[in-house]
Amino acid sequence: MLNEIFFFIQILLVIGFSVGAVRLGSQALVALVALNGVLANLFVVKQMDLFGLTVTCSDVFAVGSILGLNLLQEYFGKEAAQRAVKISFFSLLFFVAVSQIHLWYVPASTDQAHSAFAAILVSTPRIVAASVFVYFLVQKLDVSLFGWMKRRFEGRLLVFRMGISLVLTQFIDTVLFSFLGLYGIVSSMMAVIGVSFIVKCCVIFCSAPLAALSRRIFINPRGQ
Repeated sequence: MLNEIFFFIQILLVIGFSVGAVRLGSQALVALVALNGVLANLFVVKQMDLFGLTVTCSDVFAVGSILGLNLLQEYFGKEAAQRAVKISFFSLLFFVAVSQIHLWYVPASTDQAHSAFAAILVSTPRIVAASVFVYFLVQKLDVSLFGWMKRRFEGRLLVFRMGISLVLTQFIDTVLFSFLGLYGIVSSMMAVIGVSFIVKCCVIFCSAPLAALSRRIFINPRGQ
């Protein structure tokens, strides 16, 4: 049960910081979107048992990044969300580049950390490329989808718009990344896709209604 408890604590933290960033302004929310993207790609290599299923530890951050984009569009407009996509992608490329250079340094004879860094940061180019490409594509899709729904249902049904956007984009994210990054590596693609998507839906179910309450909490967020 410890993993399940920590899982819901992590969800609350991501939602809480996302809503708090709304009050600080668009720059804080853009920074959080980019940070969630980096953390999602960093923590994807760790697996855990959750509700009797084996999942990665990155799903909350993947959903959190898209949640931040939706909040950006809701409070600061589509241009702010598009800028966040570009900054997030740039941050991911920077992270990938410097993390590999970090591993090229020859450790000192007294160093005890290199093997741990290597275990975390060494991943196949295929997985890294698939992760970055799919993450960027899903962010772009979310900006367009959420923007269309915002125009169609302006001023109402925030929780509906946010929920639909998150579910659709995370389904696409799960399917594309699984096939591009994991096909031929895992034994059952359908199991991987199904389990990962169920976990993301659980995160979405918790995050969308709570984030929608930010409209009542932060009626007048600070400007950009």
